[in-house]
Amino acid sequence: MLLARAPPPPAMPSAVSSPPQRESILRPYCVPWTRGSVATAAVAKAAPFRGEQNHKQVASVANPLVKHCVRLRLSSVYRRSCRRILLVGLIPILEMCSFEFSTIETLLLLDGIELPEELYGFSGNVVYVSAAVMKKVSGMQSVDSTEAIAIIHMPKYFRDLDSDQGGAVLDEWLGSAKRILVLDGIQDPGNLGTLIRSACAFRWDGVFLLPACCDPFNEKALRAARGASLQLPVVSGNWSDLHALMAKPDMKMLAGHPESSSNGSERTHVLSKELADSLMSESVCLVLGSEGNGLSAETLQACELVNIPMQGTFESLNVSVAGGIFLFMLQTKQQKMAER
Repeated sequence: MLLARAPPPPAMPSAVSSPPQRESILRPYCVPWTRGSVATAAVAKAAPFRGEQNHKQVASVANPLVKHCVRLRLSSVYRRSCRRILLVGLIPILEMCSFEFSTIETLLLLDGIELPEELYGFSGNVVYVSAAVMKKVSGMQSVDSTEAIAIIHMPKYFRDLDSDQGGAVLDEWLGSAKRILVLDGIQDPGNLGTLIRSACAFRWDGVFLLPACCDPFNEKALRAARGASLQLPVVSGNWSDLHALMAKPDMKMLAGHPESSSNGSERTHVLSKELADSLMSESVCLVLGSEGNGLSAETLQACELVNIPMQGTFESLNVSVAGGIFLFMLQTKQQKMAER
């Protein structure tokens, strides 16, 4: 959609004080920006507003809010400690609002931009920022395509597993799952985001990230996932945590592998309709490895290998392309019936 630019607000005396606002729910070990550090907008924007937004303005790149946003964009550790994510761009924000509206904590809009109609019901903080601030926060050289940024709460169903609670969390989030995608060292954020998007599209129950995977809330991964990482349970852990899933008696452990077995091993299969049909009623855990390093030794030892038959001289497919084929073919019977 095209956004109309509203006239800039007239200058007002700086003595205008901010009305009291609710406190931010940032964890103590984060470095939160204080609400008082943001100057209150002198007058309402010319754009039409609905709801109970708190309108403020930030013009300086040295503002604590700006520093907080930049750290959210750049640091995985900071994101996870704060349980906050930075979502850059109006289209991703509107995509997220189509299924989860209340997760937005603060909305940053470029000065002079009207609040989109889809966000009229937003009752949180709306902060108007200068072009310099928008460039700093977004990391973009131009603000032509970056008119909005949102600070959102990390999904409640995302979990980093600690060694002492791994089994309990897995049982809570993925205990009844029939289809789980496991990613083994996927470092390209575009591939990881695309795989999460495909898992969501084909109604898989969750994604488990083994060590060396990139952060699913990395800016590029979020963009590639198109909101899927905010809808689908995502768990980050190690092989010790994953053994709790393997303990399920009917869990079939499969791993995508680019090559067929040259020695006729029973652990290697060709992806086919017959194989997919035989697994319809079973629980399946599918592991996909990175293109550079392939599957880890733990995966090769624990899983039966499945390859996609191909013609020509190509050795393998891009992992996100191969993953889409696996995820589509290995759906449960209920998932396939739901698509008809």
